[in-house]
Amino acid sequence: MSDQAVENPVLDRYECRACGYVYEPNKGDEKNDILPGTPFAELPLTWRCPVCSAKKNAFTNIGPAGKASGFQENLGYGLGVNNLTPTQKSLLIFGALALGFLFFMSLYGLQ
Repeated sequence: MSDQAVENPVLDRYECRACGYVYEPNKGDEKNDILPGTPFAELPLTWRCPVCSAKKNAFTNIGPAGKASGFQENLGYGLGVNNLTPTQKSLLIFGALALGFLFFMSLYGLQ
């Protein structure tokens, strides 16, 4: 049995393919009076994207918050970065850029 069959899709986030808005069940939708904790499947059929007014069928499931992105079978490849969440990947990338910038600026101290 795969991990995906065991996961509970009730708290999965859904992203609008038109504008990129992400509906998070834990936060709900204040603009349309949707209470926090309301799963995407329980939203009324008349519910629209609060940003671009796209219909409910314009949304796609992007999984739970904090889960590593990508296909489950591909997460084991690479140097371990495939298991990082998007936030951890951003920290790694921008931290490396900042460190590189500091090394570059330290070259001016050699004079």
